[in-house]
Amino acid sequence: MDIRKINDDYSVSPQIEAEDVDIVSLLGFRSIVCHRPDYEQPDQPEFASIAARARELGIEARHIPVAPSGLTAEALSSMTKALAELPGPVLAYCRSGARSTKIFEQALLPL
Repeated sequence: MDIRKINDDYSVSPQIEAEDVDIVSLLGFRSIVCHRPDYEQPDQPEFASIAARARELGIEARHIPVAPSGLTAEALSSMTKALAELPGPVLAYCRSGARSTKIFEQALLPL
């Protein structure tokens, strides 16, 4: 896993698998946010499989899909809410980690 720390409460990663959630737990993450739409690529795991394993390990999980075409106001609003509600530290992922970084930066901007 290629985890990049953005700050003490938020890190990003490329796509994770359900079995990676065990490592995420061992690393001390308390929440996972997926920014990748299901079925973006045929070989990616569905978010439901990640969320199910996270629940088993006591990790909160949210799906806030962001299409490669860009960030929507709805996704940004959901992310702002998630950051306020989810226990940290949070691991967010998408295909490469770029969307997870961008939405975090946008969610921190003043209104």
